[in-house]
Amino acid sequence: MVEILCIIPARSGSKGIKNKNIMDFNGKPLLVWSIEQAQKCKYNMKIVVSTDSNEYANIAKKYGAEVPFLRPNNISADLSTDFEFIDHCIKWLKTNENYTCDIILQLRPTSPTRNIEDINKALQIFIKNRNKFDSLRSVIPFDKSPYKMYTLNNNILTPLFNEINNIQEPYNKPRQILPQCYLHNGYIDILNTSILNENTISGKKILPFIMDNDNNIDIDNISDLM
Repeated sequence: MVEILCIIPARSGSKGIKNKNIMDFNGKPLLVWSIEQAQKCKYNMKIVVSTDSNEYANIAKKYGAEVPFLRPNNISADLSTDFEFIDHCIKWLKTNENYTCDIILQLRPTSPTRNIEDINKALQIFIKNRNKFDSLRSVIPFDKSPYKMYTLNNNILTPLFNEINNIQEPYNKPRQILPQCYLHNGYIDILNTSILNENTISGKKILPFIMDNDNNIDIDNISDLM
């Protein structure tokens, strides 16, 4: 039996929309949708909301999630990483509850329309293959090729790639002959807990969960919310 921990990150310092993670979305605070999605999964899991806010914590508890701690301010800033709050959560639960898990499912509140069957399917795929992969990430096909992109250095355009798959100057080549690329959409992330010991939440072997662009909803600003 695989022990699953679902972590829902909900810090309070959003800049795009103030208090975004508790904004009303179709009658419920935004973070609640992810809590209920985890609760409706076919897999039993411990559901923890990682937040730095007492207000957010009270809302999460009201809807059945656990909030055993408040996330420290130093890992709740704009530039704080996912690794920091996930690693903090795992260590806190081990130290204070003697709780350990085999895999971690991260559900970001910014995807309130997430399909529960997608979560079940992603978990099923990863559990079956977790001995061969470090993590799973949901991705969507990206229609703008990064092989045609540049950086700007001292007002000079510098190609990101000068060669790919023996194709020279890909930035000058037709898009159709360049490799298809995929964008991490933050819809579903799963990882083996053990890779945290390597200071990573993705590892080197990432299993793709490829989705349609139509299913990709990520709320980052007011227009997204509307």
